[in-house]
Amino acid sequence: MGAEEQILRIELELYDALLNELYDYLAPVQTNGQLLAIMDCLCCFAHNAIHYQYKKPVLHSGDEWVVKEGRHPVIERNLPPGEAYISNDMELNKDDQQIIILTGPNMSGKSALLRQTALITLMAHMGSFVPASEARLSLTDKIFTRVGASDNLSGGESTFMVEMNETASIINNLTHRSLVLLDEIGRGTSTYDGISIAWSIAEHLHQAPQQPKTLFATHYHELNELEEKLPRVKNYHVTNKEAGNRIIFLRKLARGGSTHSFGIHVARMAGMPPSLIERANEILKELETRSRQTDVGSSPAGTVLQQLNSPGAGNPKMQLSMFDAHSETFEEIRQLLEGTDINRLTPVEALLKLQEIKGKLK
Repeated sequence: MGAEEQILRIELELYDALLNELYDYLAPVQTNGQLLAIMDCLCCFAHNAIHYQYKKPVLHSGDEWVVKEGRHPVIERNLPPGEAYISNDMELNKDDQQIIILTGPNMSGKSALLRQTALITLMAHMGSFVPASEARLSLTDKIFTRVGASDNLSGGESTFMVEMNETASIINNLTHRSLVLLDEIGRGTSTYDGISIAWSIAEHLHQAPQQPKTLFATHYHELNELEEKLPRVKNYHVTNKEAGNRIIFLRKLARGGSTHSFGIHVARMAGMPPSLIERANEILKELETRSRQTDVGSSPAGTVLQQLNSPGAGNPKMQLSMFDAHSETFEEIRQLLEGTDINRLTPVEALLKLQEIKGKLK
């Protein structure tokens, strides 16, 4: 055996011996690493609790979920210097406030309230103090959220389809200890379809045997009517103040529903051209005037509520859609095209078919 082979054999033997030694210490090293990770996490919890005035939550097996002066732990750290986070109280229970319908202007902080509710619940269950002055939280096994808008182009699913899939998953997996947070359900389709879906979802959650605690943020102010019809539904809104042509977001939660979304104000704040904003106001006034002149209600909301409360009452069909005036014609054309075998059409027959469609449009 050559010298090089002997050196290589010795090196391999030393390497095997070293590995055997390491294997003996592998389990203790892993245990120490796990313990250090737990200590690091607890030290972070303690650091945050001291520096950001977090309080110890009380977890219990009842149904009451109460937070006093709750804050969003991420947003409050990113505020400009000198600006304090506006805290809010929140209460959910299965006696008289199982579902909160939350309304308010765009950008007023509705989604932030939903997110801080989820974060406070999650932080409490993982052993952390929470950003609030007081928190008494019922044990929660699942936090369901339907927040934000997205589509699934690769799967051929629209934003609305994704929204419905996720909402269906929530409804089909509820438990009596679930916390449900819904943001703008139904906004991905036409106005009246969206209102109808949002209304029926709120009713279903109220009547479900599990009675999940639910926070439902929406721009459909028609849902405020649910408080009068369902005993465990309560209306809240995020306050604001109008100053001339400006709107000031107070970001404070208050009882009662809001009746205005201030979407055009937000468009102005975003930098839309003044001519566009002026035209939007003109169109809004025209639509409001038309809705007041209808004989089925004082507003489009009145139409929906009458149809919901008096099914089969014979109210005229009204849908806030650009295509309603031609919907029957479009349906006829669709049926005509579906019944046509394009592969068997001669050029003359195709021209005649086109002329027929054109006649229907007229």
